[in-house]
Amino acid sequence: MIGIIIIALIGSIIIAASLFLFLSPQFGKTPNKEQKAEYAKLENHKNGKFNNQHLSPVGANFWKILKELTARAPNRNPKKNIETEELDIVNITHQNENITQLIWFGHSTFLILIDGKKILIDPMFGNTPSPISLFGAKRYSKNLPIEIEELPFIDAVILSHDHYDHLDYSTIKRLKGKVGQYFTPLGVDNHLIKWGVAKEKINSLNWWDSITISGINLICTPARHFSGRGLFDRSTTLWCSWVIQGNKNNIFFSGDSGYDTHFKEIGKKYGPFDISLMECGQYNENWKLLHMTPEESIQASIDLQSKQTLPIHWGAFTLAFHNWTDPIERVLIKANELNIPISTPKIGAIVTIGDTALQTENWWTTYLDNPST
Repeated sequence: MIGIIIIALIGSIIIAASLFLFLSPQFGKTPNKEQKAEYAKLENHKNGKFNNQHLSPVGANFWKILKELTARAPNRNPKKNIETEELDIVNITHQNENITQLIWFGHSTFLILIDGKKILIDPMFGNTPSPISLFGAKRYSKNLPIEIEELPFIDAVILSHDHYDHLDYSTIKRLKGKVGQYFTPLGVDNHLIKWGVAKEKINSLNWWDSITISGINLICTPARHFSGRGLFDRSTTLWCSWVIQGNKNNIFFSGDSGYDTHFKEIGKKYGPFDISLMECGQYNENWKLLHMTPEESIQASIDLQSKQTLPIHWGAFTLAFHNWTDPIERVLIKANELNIPISTPKIGAIVTIGDTALQTENWWTTYLDNPST
């Protein structure tokens, strides 16, 4: 009888998990047959999957990862809530069209004010980058610089790939009605359509495709990463970086990427850049080809011919085993060593391209047990 009960419980759990995987809207929707047939004609798609420019296996060692999990770095999370700069709606509604400004929301989310337009990149306003809010890494900050409901009309939302820390179901649902157009790498459009975004508002691009919105050029450029939101959809949608070219300023957004030759190629085609928004966190030896170390982030900025670097993919969630401030500390050391201008704004602070006032604001030291001077 006990055995029957145990088997029944296990069966119930399996059925419940299966139903959740197939029915929960957070997982989005994979490309259909027609799309897969079109993707199969592309150079970066093979055997039903998108591929990086160079082979990028995940060298995950189970026992090594288990050891790191059990050892745990002592400061993987800040000890207290990270305060953010409150964003005044007036500052982003009545913007000066002659200057370009950026507002970092932590991790990889940005609001860019350029040529009188508002562009939101990888909007993740949720508390947990996970399909189940009760599980996963919690956001370091209790409050965001501004809530979605307070945002003005957004001309464009740009997405780099479909991982939960970059594409958030609840955020997309809350943004509905506030966005003019969406720009995604191939296949990611399916998620948005499933979540209620009108198909005619979505532009789906392959690497090196370009499109213009109100005089601003958007180029979908390569990255070295992967995609997927469920157990069986790895790399069925594309991942990318983005080039944003305005009338006066040229911006690069890395998305998630391991270091590779594509940075130099992008720099040669579209550089120099006024600023590069460059991932520098959540790295590990086990996935070194898919996420850069901070030192590689600086080299990538050099390859891009970037005049200034703003480190991202840190400051909001713990998704790797290193201490939460390691990315910014290491990237600063390398930038100073190579004399690379770097900007380190507080979350919610407004960065004006060409203004160096925020370059030395080491705000994270306030949250350390023994802050450096």
